[in-house]
Amino acid sequence: MSVREEFDRWASEGRDKGMEERHWHTAKHALARMPVEPGDTVLDLGCGSGYAGRALRETADAGRVYGLDAAPEMASNARSYTDDSQVTYLVSDFEHLPFADDSVDHCFSMEAFYYASDPHVALSELARVLRPGGTFYCAVNFYEENVHSHHWPEMVGVEMTRWSEREYRQAFRDAGLHVAGQDRIPDREITIPPADEFPTENWASRADMIERYRTYGTLLTVGVAP
Repeated sequence: MSVREEFDRWASEGRDKGMEERHWHTAKHALARMPVEPGDTVLDLGCGSGYAGRALRETADAGRVYGLDAAPEMASNARSYTDDSQVTYLVSDFEHLPFADDSVDHCFSMEAFYYASDPHVALSELARVLRPGGTFYCAVNFYEENVHSHHWPEMVGVEMTRWSEREYRQAFRDAGLHVAGQDRIPDREITIPPADEFPTENWASRADMIERYRTYGTLLTVGVAP
């Protein structure tokens, strides 16, 4: 199944809101770091329910916000969650961004970038549309060091690019972006049951669950356009 088909199905089942709830644990910390100034143009890449762009409108007074998703049903759902005229939702793949050169101040992507069919082309597109000094905050839970995520492509049923921390940094540089930082944001909000409740349907041990959320968490790589 294609990424578009799979996430159209998720959207039709209302699972976009479930993703928003889970991702918010770490996404809010990444969003708080973004140097968004009042009036800035922001792109939310792989926007899902659109919560990230709306949060930047509310907390940072971002100007024009674009949420882009490859799944039409996701974009449609996101559109229904706001009546803010400054927020627009678009359907497109990551390799063909519908923006002019140097037209976006900042881009955020949470748990979506690895679905790009060609992530190197997607990064080149981001480098093209970002203004000089613009930033790309790329947050992923699916990455090489997070051994507890390696089964996700089989579970979700779509192709996903699994890069290591080093590979993310190198790919950013290859696209012409400076790497301003990279770290892991732990999920400290998810409830971890006591040891006597393991194993569960998803976890062999409490130690595995702690490692997944508290140690690996969300990998955040920050690129800056020259």
